Formats: sequence, C-alpha cells, structure tokens
Amino acid sequence: MNRLGIGIALFSLVHLIPAVAARVRGSLIRGIGENPYKAVFSLISLAALFLIITGWRSASAEPLYSPPQWGRYVALLLVWAGFVLFPAPYLKSNVQRLVRHPQLTGVTLWGLGHLLANGESRSVLLFGGFAAWAVLERLALNHRDGPRPPPAPVGRDADLKLLAVGTVAYLALLFLHAWLFGVPPFPAAA
Repeated sequence: MNRLGIGIALFSLVHLIPAVAARVRGSLIRGIGENPYKAVFSLISLAALFLIITGWRSASAEPLYSPPQWGRYVALLLVWAGFVLFPAPYLKSNVQRLVRHPQLTGVTLWGLGHLLANGESRSVLLFGGFAAWAVLERLALNHRDGPRPPPAPVGRDADLKLLAVGTVAYLALLFLHAWLFGVPPFPAAA
C-alpha cells in the first residue's frame, strides 16, 4: 500500500508544481532548459505511474465501507461523463465555455464514480487520491490564473465530435476493463 500512496503523492506533487510554484518551475527551466525540464517531468510522471500500477497490484484490498447498491450504476454515468470531459482541452467544443478545466473535472468524476462502486482500501487510495489531486489542481490553477472570459462559441459539430470521442473511449475501456484491471465494471445481476 505504501508504494501506491507514494506513487499517487509523487504524481500529484509533480503535477501541482506548475500551478502552485510557478517560480520554482521557471527557475528549473532557466537552470536546465525547457526540454530537459519536460524530460525530467515526464520521467518522474512515468515513475509515479509505475509505482501506482505496481503498488495497486501488490496492495491488499481491505474493506473500508460498503458501497451503496446503486453506486455501480451511478459510477457508470459519472465515469462516462469523465471520459467525455477528459479530451475536451484538445478538441474544440463548447464544454470549455461551461467548465474551465474539463480534463481535471473529468478526472474528478472518474474518481468519485469509482468511489461509489468500490469501498476497499486500495481503491479509496487510488481513486480518492486522483480525485483529490484533480480538485486541488483546479483550485490552484484558478487561483494562479484568475478570472477569464469564456472562449468563443463553436459549432455543435465540435460538441458532437467530443461526445463521440469520449463515448467510444469509454465503451472501449468499459468492455476491456475486466481484462485490463481484473475487475468487471458491470453490476452483478441480482
């Protein structure tokens, strides 16, 4: 469980630095250059993901709470919404007019959805950790960047493209979930 926690903490820390310590990031870039900074950032992120994956696999699943019976159904909807929001920064759409940080909001919904369906220790640490990081990151970015006017509207075709991309990715992962992660995402028949 320690490895999982260290991985989540490392991932969160390295991703929070640009938002909460822009001066530190700036001095690192001035000191070693932008490309080496990006390389180190990427290597630390990969190391964190390695710790998260191997930590998850080695952690025991101690029950902490019993998720509500309806939790898996709501989780399916929240995770789908998270998948639709996640690619929004890279695909023009009207989502950015409504949600300032759609990718982070998507991670939050993904994490909260999983917490409604899973009540054991490693799930709470993994999904709660990512959801907490995403909330903190959004708050830090909003504080750092201040208010902003909403972007100009775009055509509905852009929204449909985002919806399609997010839904296809969601369905692919939904059907591969048991194979990839060893956990079936569909609620068991009563």
